[in-house]
Amino acid sequence: MKLSIGIVGLPNVGKSTLFNALTKKSVPAENYPFCTIDPSVGIIAVPDERLDKLAAFSASQKRIPAVVEFVDIAGLVKGASKGEGKGNDFLQHIKECDAIAEVVRIFDDKEILHIEGKVDPLSDIETINLELILKDMETVAKRLGSLQKELKSGTSSVKALAVNEKSSLEKVLKILEAGKFASNIFETLDRKVTSLATCRGGEKNEYEIIKQLQLLTMKPVLYVLNMSEAAENKNVENLMPGPFVKIDPIFEKGLNDLIKKAYETLDLITYFTTGEDETRGWTIKRNSTAPLAGMAIHTDFRDKFIRAEVIEWNKLLSAGSYSAARERGLLRTEGKDYVVQDGDVIEFKI
Repeated sequence: MKLSIGIVGLPNVGKSTLFNALTKKSVPAENYPFCTIDPSVGIIAVPDERLDKLAAFSASQKRIPAVVEFVDIAGLVKGASKGEGKGNDFLQHIKECDAIAEVVRIFDDKEILHIEGKVDPLSDIETINLELILKDMETVAKRLGSLQKELKSGTSSVKALAVNEKSSLEKVLKILEAGKFASNIFETLDRKVTSLATCRGGEKNEYEIIKQLQLLTMKPVLYVLNMSEAAENKNVENLMPGPFVKIDPIFEKGLNDLIKKAYETLDLITYFTTGEDETRGWTIKRNSTAPLAGMAIHTDFRDKFIRAEVIEWNKLLSAGSYSAARERGLLRTEGKDYVVQDGDVIEFKI
């Protein structure tokens, strides 16, 4: 499961310090041979006491944690949406991530100059978010321009699809023009069809139409408040526009909270396999069925799936052994429609 959260922010807010602190919690690359590792990517272990308890239970030789991928993205400046600074690289790298960790400086330090000349966390957030909105407005406007050609010269079926898409994108554009994130479109979408790939007649539903543009402001955002104990703090937590976590990367405080919150922001959960050789946490998307969850281990567990033996991690520990858990009826056999839950211990049968 390769999902990543991009670390973004203005210059001199502590992004690099944070990323360097996080990479101290990186996992050995050999445990994740299919991950592409470069200097700006950190594969970070997710703190989880359940892993340690299960490893002790099984007397495992190895413990391999679930992971979350952080990407260090170049600093943003005003005008990034128009290519200022490294704006084009910055925005492209965000597009390639699945969520955004927006680092906000809330400390004063005369030795570390703020790019705007003063520390104003809410102003910094407005600057970054505005650049994301402006870039998305450009993306939507460009696509609407292409649709005009399809409406004029396309076949009747092409025109019908274009009309449907045009209506959806115009809704998004209005939201962006109001200075809001495109994710606010969820308040207006028909919830009955947002989980479907297509509607009647093969027309894509609004969610799928919007999703295919990979808009920056459709991504979930986690605000990371860099408080730095070495300097004065600003109490702005109650003014944050979304979920946040407080950190001090210099003293490595709050990092575990950040990692767990990033995992949650990406809508990820962990299931476990455990035995004498190893106990391992597997990262999957929430609401994954058993065959899809098995893909984290090997594609055979999806393609050749027969059944899965499942037990909650704490029930396994309470039982004391697999045989005792089976005798008590705690070990369940689940089929391909089973939705894996956070903390499940699973053995796949193929």
